[in-house]
Amino acid sequence: MMSRRAVLAAGVVSVLGATSFVQPGTASATEPARKVRLSLPAPTGKAEVGTTDLHLVDRSRRDPWVSSKPYRELMVTVRYPARATLDYPVVPQMPAKAAEHFDTVVSEGDDPLVPAGRVDWAATSTHSYAGAPVDRWGGRHPVVLYSPGHRTPRALGTLLAEDLASRGYVVVSMDHTYDPSEVEFPGGRVEPHAQPHETPENIGALLAKEVATRSDDARFVLDEITRLNRGHNPDAGQRPLPRGLRGAMDLSRIGMFGHSLGGAASAQTMHDDRRVGAGMNMDGGMLFNGTPIGSVFKNGLSRPFLLMNSDPFDHTAPELQPFWNNLRGWRRNTQLKGSAHNSYTDLVAQVPQLFKAGLISREGVIQTIGTDDPSRAARALDAERAVAGSFFDLQLRHRDDHLLDGPTPRFPDLRFVP
Repeated sequence: MMSRRAVLAAGVVSVLGATSFVQPGTASATEPARKVRLSLPAPTGKAEVGTTDLHLVDRSRRDPWVSSKPYRELMVTVRYPARATLDYPVVPQMPAKAAEHFDTVVSEGDDPLVPAGRVDWAATSTHSYAGAPVDRWGGRHPVVLYSPGHRTPRALGTLLAEDLASRGYVVVSMDHTYDPSEVEFPGGRVEPHAQPHETPENIGALLAKEVATRSDDARFVLDEITRLNRGHNPDAGQRPLPRGLRGAMDLSRIGMFGHSLGGAASAQTMHDDRRVGAGMNMDGGMLFNGTPIGSVFKNGLSRPFLLMNSDPFDHTAPELQPFWNNLRGWRRNTQLKGSAHNSYTDLVAQVPQLFKAGLISREGVIQTIGTDDPSRAARALDAERAVAGSFFDLQLRHRDDHLLDGPTPRFPDLRFVP
């Protein structure tokens, strides 16, 4: 068995088996337990947020995980600054079929997140308006890609993606098909996780393949976004695009960030594609059982890169130190005191709600997000959104708010690792 500490250090902990729940009271046959509905805090930027999903098909390569598929298909969510949102519907955090599958996944196994059927995952509203027209005020917008953690759907990166979009970015969140717990495609087709079973013997090679696949996915997505910006519709079903999206992106200013394995993939994509000018790794290790999960681990980068870690993981750990030492451009390593691996997902806002509803134990809350204090969890989210915005503003827009200069009383839990 792999130790939990080893898995955490590699940055591949997912929401699966993350914690334990409180056994709820038994409802009567005539009065089934009411499902808990969760919420997400609003983004902090000035702009409203529009969104659209794209079904992208790459016919130049076979799917690396399902050999019977002669092509690779992805789902991505594009968020952007929007205007005139009143007549457009707010989208849920997860589409219905994906939410149904997610509920079964997070309630199974020896150490589930919550009991089955007690959370209405499809009812969580975002602050993004489907198909709203793009706000073109101020010119074209920088682009940021997002890659989620291992086995984690892109939906659990909604908070950071929405926040960056509200600050004037076009944010493209990717699901790397057959790695997440599930991906829902148009028409309600759900493709579940389908990678080989992980063992201590194969985990390093498996994660290295996953990082390489994610880099290929990201480069393909950039190609498709480039086509979209030139006036083409890359959606496989040719579904209508929001007004103003074509030509709205400044593709000379591209960044990428990710959580856990998505953070490692962000670094590898920068290594493989010079179009990505700045990257951010949120608590992702880059070495597992002695196997680097990407050539960037030893080769490093010459462009700006930020590490943001949970407590006590930082660049001095073997899983990051060679990569850190080979960063030849601007670099910072920040850390949130009292945080845990999933503090960098939407769970930082949702787990306290699960605890309040009696669906998760206090121990489980601390194991998942590092604290059972809702105010501290809220401060962690505030710091994450501020750091991400400050970093991409500095590197892609050359706007310096000096947040990344060093410790500040504004965010008392934000530590700068020398």
